[in-house]
Order: sequence, then structure tokens, then C-alpha cells
Amino acid sequence: MSIADRVRNPALKNKIMSAEAAAELIPAGANVGMSGFTGAGYPKTVPQALARRIERLHAAGEEFRIGLWTGASTAPELDGALAKVHGIEMRLPYQSDPTVRKQINEGQMQYTDIHLSHVAQFVWFGFLGHLDVAVVEVAGILPDGRLIPSSSVGNNKTWLDQADKIILEVNSMQNPGLEGMHDVYYGTQLPPHRLPIPLVHPGDRIGEAYLRCDPDKVIAIVQTNQPDRNSAFSPPDEISQRIAGHIIEFLQLEVKRGRLPADLLPLQSGVGNIANAVLAGLNEGPFQNLTAYTEVLQDGMLDMLRSGKLTMASATALSFSPKALADFNEHIDFYRDRIVLRPQEISNHPEVIRRLGVIAMNAMIEADLYGNVNSTHVMGSSIMNGIGGSGDFARNGYLSIFMTPSIAKDGAISCIVPMASHVDHTEHDVEVIVTEQGLADLRGLSPTQRARLIIEKCAHPDYRPALLDYFERAQHGAPGKHTPHLLDEALSWHARYVETGHMLLDAGRDKQLRCA
Repeated sequence: MSIADRVRNPALKNKIMSAEAAAELIPAGANVGMSGFTGAGYPKTVPQALARRIERLHAAGEEFRIGLWTGASTAPELDGALAKVHGIEMRLPYQSDPTVRKQINEGQMQYTDIHLSHVAQFVWFGFLGHLDVAVVEVAGILPDGRLIPSSSVGNNKTWLDQADKIILEVNSMQNPGLEGMHDVYYGTQLPPHRLPIPLVHPGDRIGEAYLRCDPDKVIAIVQTNQPDRNSAFSPPDEISQRIAGHIIEFLQLEVKRGRLPADLLPLQSGVGNIANAVLAGLNEGPFQNLTAYTEVLQDGMLDMLRSGKLTMASATALSFSPKALADFNEHIDFYRDRIVLRPQEISNHPEVIRRLGVIAMNAMIEADLYGNVNSTHVMGSSIMNGIGGSGDFARNGYLSIFMTPSIAKDGAISCIVPMASHVDHTEHDVEVIVTEQGLADLRGLSPTQRARLIIEKCAHPDYRPALLDYFERAQHGAPGKHTPHLLDEALSWHARYVETGHMLLDAGRDKQLRCA
């Protein structure tokens, strides 16, 4: 399908130009809201053209950086390209690019890590400053100027509403069959005029299939024909399968006890290999007529839709492997009736998550003895990616499940530690912790009861004695016995790893001797 077929508004056809020409329209120091959520629906050519422009200006001794706002993570063509030329002053709300991560952790780039449900309203409130330019990928433009959204919605509604100027990338690589899959809700208001969001089932459609756009704000339209970042997922390994098995067994027990219906409650799943292993286990498991209310629809949920185990999935973005994308494109008419793509302020909205009773399943970096979870920082100070939407779902879900392998770095790191080196989800928001070792149901337990259960069920055998030793000494030596900690020792495991390359005392000493 040609650009002429994709851009059906006569006036906007006059604004078609090259990516280079469009990039020239973005001023230095601007806050730029770009589309994109977990490698889907991000602009491909304008960011690269902007990066080339920045590189030329820097070579000529001119300073040029922007504030970059997106829905979530994007791809090398956007984050990576701009970071490599040191073109980003401030990044928010989530990232996963290695160059961006390196610059953040070296203090070369500012980064604001925000709950994904907060971003749109923070922009509307004016908390983040003024949005100067929006660069948004779309699948097409209707004769009346409305936009056919791409493979993600993210914060695009807010970018288009709030930005002074708009650049549209019309991507002919995106399947035209996406039209009709989206549900863009325009009913949100600012306090004190907010009304309840009228969504009571994951499949409800409460908005419009298109994005509204003021044609007078559009300063450029750029044609693209490039695919999203479609990365293949690794097949579930033994550890992922064991984690999935513990979760499915737990859910079965909850149904048996009458605490969950036979068809469960809407599922939310983070992105990654463990998440896909859990979804694969559910696809093979005993549950029928499942639904999903989540951020990102990935391979595992596509498999479940195809098998009929999942009847409906609501998300804000698609994130598929090349194989899954091919299946999606081939059978898009089938999937259009079973998938709803929404703005992330709705897909992650606390009110809706609480009302639907979502079962939240998210990954973590580490958890401490009392159930505090770190999902963002390595060794307490180096950002990995960001909190994303895990906090939106963990705090408000019917069940809040966090999962991880019990060890990392070939056993040099325990993912169960005396004290979390950074806390994103407090013990009050964490109900279940799962590793390949087992599952700890923390509901209704005191801190000391949680500690014993987490050590017993979730810690790796190599670290279990050291954790138990710390806990028992803390019970006797801590100034308070409610959540006992030895403050001069609580973070010593992390300090030891940074110094020696291993959390265990003996292993660390052995390594020091070997190095000597």
C-alpha cells in the first residue's frame, strides 16, 4: 500500500517530506514525545535522521540535546540512535537500551523512572514541563484527519493532544488490518471533574478506534516501511518451567479453595522468557475461558488465543517474535475480534485493575526476607530498565505475584537477600514470591513468618543456611523484633559482591585468594 493510499487527507498530503527535513523541525532543548511501547509502534526514520543531524551539529561544536518521552522501551533505531550521539538530556518513563542504560548509570543522561499509568496524567498536570513536539507512528490517516493507530497505543493520545507540533510517520509495513483493533478512550478528565471509567470486562470497548489529531498542528508527514523490533524469545528452560509449574499449581489450589473462579480472573503478565513460560504452562493447563488485561501482548498470549484457552486480551502494545508476528498478520481478522489495544493510561489504570481483579505476574531482580521487591536496580544503584507497569498492577491487583530464578551470574548472586538493595514494591504490595525452588504465599503473615517461608520455599540451597543464620542472629541482635535487621550487615552481601564478585562470604574469600 503506497503512502498516497495510507494518507487519505488531501491537506496533509502536502506535508509529506523526507525524514531529514522533518528532523530539522525539531528544536534543540525540546521535550519530544515519541510513540513506542516495548519495541512496537515507534517511529523508525525520524529519530535516526535526528541522530545524524545531532552528530553533525556536535561535530561543528554546537550543543543539541532533547528530552525524550515515550510510552515505554523502544528500539535501537530510536533510543539507541539518539543515545549514541549523546542527544538525550532527559529520558522517561522506561527504557531497555544498553547505550541508554550505560549513559544513565555513568551520569551522562538524566532519567526519570515513572509508573506507566502516571505518565499521561503527569503531562496533563504539567508536572513534567511542556511537550513541544510529538513524533508518532501510525498505520494510516483517514480523510477527516483521524489516525489509524499502529502496533502500540501507549501515550500517543496524550502526545497528540498536548504537543505544540506533530510529526507523523506513516508506516506501510504495519498491517492495514490493525484498523478497528484499538479502543482510544477520550473520557478522562482532570480532577476534580473525573468520572469512573466505564470498563467492567477486558473486552469492553469504551472509546474510539482512531486517534484524534488537529491537522493544523501537523508539521510533517514521513513515509516509512520498516518492521518493529521483533525479537525471538528463548524456549522455556527448566528453571522457567519450574517457576511456571509452581504458579499453576498455586492457582489450581486457589480455585479449589474457592478463592478464584474456575476460569480465574484477568491475567497480567510482564514481558520475557519466564512470563512466556508461565503462559505456555497455562495454555497446557486445566483452565478454560481465560481473559487478559495487561500491558503487552506477547507470543504466549497469542498461542493461548489461537488455542482457545484465552478468549479475549486487552493490552496497549504488541510484542511478538518474527514467527508470532507472521501468524498475527496472516490471521489478523481472527485476532481483531479477540484483542483490544488501549492507551496505557487505561491499560494500566489502578481503578480498572482493582475492579477487574487482575492476577498480576511480574519479574523481579531480588526480594528480601520480608517480601520487599527490587525490580529496577542492580546492586542498589545501577538502573536496569525501570519499574514499568509492575507497580500499577502489583498495588492494585487481586493477586500480586513476583517471580525470578533463585540465583544469577552462575550462582554468584542470590536473588533472595537479607535486605533489598533498592525497593520498588514494598512488602505491603507483594503477596506471592516464586522461584524455581518453590512458592511463598505471604498473605496474612507477619514479617518474621514471611522470612522463614521465603527462606524455606524460595532461596537457593547454596544460600539458605546463610540467610537463616542472618535471620536468626537478627532476631536476637536487632533493636526491634518486628522486622529484625542487623544494620551493619544487612547490605553486606551486595557490598561483598561488588568487592569480590560473589555474595557468599567463603566464595568471596576464595576468589580473593585466587586473585592474589
